[in-house]
Amino acid sequence: PPVLDGSFLLSPLGGLMCAQAVLGLLVWSLIAATTYHLHAAYGWVMFVSLFFWILTLLFFVTYLLQLHQKFYMIPWPLVLMIYNVVATVLYITAFVTCAAAVQPTSWRQWDYNRRAAASFFACVTMITYAVSTFFSFRAWKGLGSNAATSQVSDHA
Repeated sequence: PPVLDGSFLLSPLGGLMCAQAVLGLLVWSLIAATTYHLHAAYGWVMFVSLFFWILTLLFFVTYLLQLHQKFYMIPWPLVLMIYNVVATVLYITAFVTCAAAVQPTSWRQWDYNRRAAASFFACVTMITYAVSTFFSFRAWKGLGSNAATSQVSDHA
């Protein structure tokens, strides 16, 4: 049966995933609270933020319940590194898109404030994914071993 891993919450990976979940939630909820459907650019920001928010929650639960150890044949450090690289790149595009689409002369002031805040939080979320990429890369490389040998030695 799945067991909660309390040490995961105190690890850099766990802390960053918590931050990504909270910040991603802020991004998509701030965009959702505006008339984003009138501007195509915000549709992309909404897609990226919601998609990676859901995937981050899935990875978080997988690691929190130690389910990644049940599927030891999957190279989890490599999967997590690729995920973080893709999330970083797409969040860069979402941040730039969101920031470029903010119009200070908007006729609805609260839309401007929410979109500007969403741009800020998209930038911070992008940074957390970039830091996660760094830690994921280090975990993938290990201490002189490759992903395959680290998976085998963990379960031997």
